Amino acid sequence: MAVFNAKDRVIEAKIVYYGPGRCGKTTNLEYIYKAGKKYTTGDMVSIDTKGDRTLFFDFLPIGIGKIKGCDVKVQLYTVPGQAKYSSTRKLVLKNVDSVVFVADSLEVRRKANFLSLKDLQQNLAEQHMSIFKVPLVLQFNKRDLAEQGLPIMPVELMQKDLNSKLKVPTFEASAVKGAGVGETLKKILVLTLQHLEKELKWSA
Repeated sequence: MAVFNAKDRVIEAKIVYYGPGRCGKTTNLEYIYKAGKKYTTGDMVSIDTKGDRTLFFDFLPIGIGKIKGCDVKVQLYTVPGQAKYSSTRKLVLKNVDSVVFVADSLEVRRKANFLSLKDLQQNLAEQHMSIFKVPLVLQFNKRDLAEQGLPIMPVELMQKDLNSKLKVPTFEASAVKGAGVGETLKKILVLTLQHLEKELKWSA
């Protein structure tokens, strides 16, 4: 849940990028950090695990100006995708306001996407949150790999696998090239602010 500091009139919201290992969560944040320098209010912090590019978390505060006299700051996190980091994912998800689920478009990652989304649903449920109620956006990443001749899934199949019940906004993306990254972030920011308006009974 968002934190509202009445004294300083600051609202802090937490957005977590979730998904299977090496799907592009970190690459999303790296692109946002480089492209949106003027919006960041601190450094991006990353912790690498030994022998892997997996990150425990990335932390990226973004100030998006004043709304109704309140400063709104958004903290962006990623979670490690591998199964052995389950406890870390649960920790990072604590008090989350909204989620971007990054799905890997490669055919060989179809099962991994499904299992990761199921993991997200279970971890939210442990916090008494419903995946059907939390602000959520799906990003179908690595669409550019088709240009390299690698087998990727049709968007229609990914929609069927991951979004037939959720029915949330989806975006095709190439986080490496930055395509779709900004659109994904913009949509989740809008959904987050709408959610906060209801949750905090605060009108933008």
